Amino acid sequence: MNSFYSQQARCTVRWQELPGHGEPLVFIHGLGCASSYEYPLIVCDPQFGRRRAILLDLPGSGYSDKPASYSYQTSAQAQVVIELLDHLAIQSFWLYGHSMGGSIAIEAAELAGSRLLGLIVSEPNFHAGGGAFSRDIAAQPEDDFVGTGYQAMLEAETSPWKGSLQSNVPWAVWRGATSLVAGVQPSWNIRFLQLPYPVWLIFGELSLPDSDVDEMRQQGIAVKIIPDAGHAMSWENPSALAKALSDCIQRK
Repeated sequence: MNSFYSQQARCTVRWQELPGHGEPLVFIHGLGCASSYEYPLIVCDPQFGRRRAILLDLPGSGYSDKPASYSYQTSAQAQVVIELLDHLAIQSFWLYGHSMGGSIAIEAAELAGSRLLGLIVSEPNFHAGGGAFSRDIAAQPEDDFVGTGYQAMLEAETSPWKGSLQSNVPWAVWRGATSLVAGVQPSWNIRFLQLPYPVWLIFGELSLPDSDVDEMRQQGIAVKIIPDAGHAMSWENPSALAKALSDCIQRK
């Protein structure tokens, strides 16, 4: 596990680099997740093609520090992503973000300049208002969620996601959720469509039908569907996700 000090978050941020060939693919996880928990299985899958990968735990999650004073908004987290890339002096890379991480990746892509080779997002938050999960969290006052709501959510969860959720502090989860509900201007979907890089959208088969998939296809965006998986595609069908990511990079 590697680390650097983020001026944006005022804390130590940790990341893993898995060796391989080519320019690295930087993984950005979603709300209540951690790249160190979610993506090693993807990167080690033969379908990923032994590519170099960087797995970032955003502030508030996984092995990274969890300051109480940080905003945890998507725009701030996007700045942390760029800080890491600057710290590593990486001149050429790919970005992948899932769910809230997809929204963060879109904002980071806008900041990356010519270093970015392409952006892949899976089931991102394209619009303000959040998803059902983030809306339920944001509907509670922060003190209530930190005091009792987070623990109740943990106790009710039975999926593999519970493991990574336990590595997140409740104030990071709440502030991330409220950031998704608030949205950004212009919206993430508009920003995604305006990016001057190759872009792809990935969706789980069990998440369909979805209006975002229809809209992006109408706009000429390549959409990949992960069979036998829904939103939690990284553990529902990791090998298919590994292949989809590898295919996107190969077809630049």
